[in-house]
Amino acid sequence: MTTHEPPSFAVHIPDAELEAEPLDPAQIVSGTPEVTGKVLWESSDGKQVRGIWQITPGVVTDTEANELFVVVSGRATVVVEGGDTLEIGPGDACVLREGDRTTWTVHETLRKAYHISL
Repeated sequence: MTTHEPPSFAVHIPDAELEAEPLDPAQIVSGTPEVTGKVLWESSDGKQVRGIWQITPGVVTDTEANELFVVVSGRATVVVEGGDTLEIGPGDACVLREGDRTTWTVHETLRKAYHISL
């Protein structure tokens, strides 16, 4: 079995150029949030993804993947259905479990660096 190790790299997250990622209108609860992002690395089997993601203010719902992320800028309240309410902002490291149903209230445009395991 061949293992593909991720490359070593550095990215200045606050200034990274991101591309539009259409948001499913069914996920929007209120406001006009817009999502942008950039995949920095993806494993050859597609089961590991590292990147940058950003969302503008509004309220959206999501069903999460197994994710670790660090907030670089912005603020949001993330309500995990049947679980905790997370108040997140710059410097916060967060873990979301696969299958968590969440509601994100984005107070200030939020940018995060993430690692997802599928």
